[in-house]
Amino acid sequence: MTELEEFVEKLSEAHRDNLKSIVLYGEAVAGGQLDDEAPKKVLVIVERIAPDDLRSAFSVAEWWQRVGNPPPVYFTREEIEDASDVFPIDFLDLSEVRHVLYGEDPFVGLNISTENLRHQLEYELRGKLIRLRTLYVLATRKPEKLARLMVDSLQSYSGLFRHVLRLFGEDAPIDQREAVMKLSSHLGLDQATFERIYAYGKDEEVWLEAETNETFKKYLLQIDRVVQAVDHSN
Repeated sequence: MTELEEFVEKLSEAHRDNLKSIVLYGEAVAGGQLDDEAPKKVLVIVERIAPDDLRSAFSVAEWWQRVGNPPPVYFTREEIEDASDVFPIDFLDLSEVRHVLYGEDPFVGLNISTENLRHQLEYELRGKLIRLRTLYVLATRKPEKLARLMVDSLQSYSGLFRHVLRLFGEDAPIDQREAVMKLSSHLGLDQATFERIYAYGKDEEVWLEAETNETFKKYLLQIDRVVQAVDHSN
């Protein structure tokens, strides 16, 4: 029995007839097939969510997290329909890349409004920008730490860049690096800066303090231009 099969079995026993769907999403299925090395994000759809219903899944969720996966995210079927306009980024991602492990597919026929897409994008982009500046303070004199900060943050930003492309009426590639480069082209950003950050991720050389700080300065400028483009898109 695989880890996913065991999870489905345990969760089925915990929730019984209250359980309606289990959906795998995120990095583990982003490439079109299961990536066992990636953390397995799971959406659990139930008929009702009372404290006792959630409490019944304690041992399953604890085990699931212990084996290296994020805890399951819970929604009722009614909440899926009601919340899609509030979280357009998340629901658009789920509607595009997912694998149903149990029950019905809650995204079939779901109308996802993009009315609030710009607002959620600006909120997420600005929040990450503020955090990036904060973390830079403690990384500025540690080139390896600064290089890793840029690699990790770009990975986080790339998922949002897909939706910035969608905001501007462009196709949004599933591949994160492709999305970054396509948005760079669309907005006239400095692609060389992003390429340099991807090179940091290979860990093939010793980074210099002056060089990483210069890259970060250029990187911060590109991110700010994306934020401004989203802010002025309406």
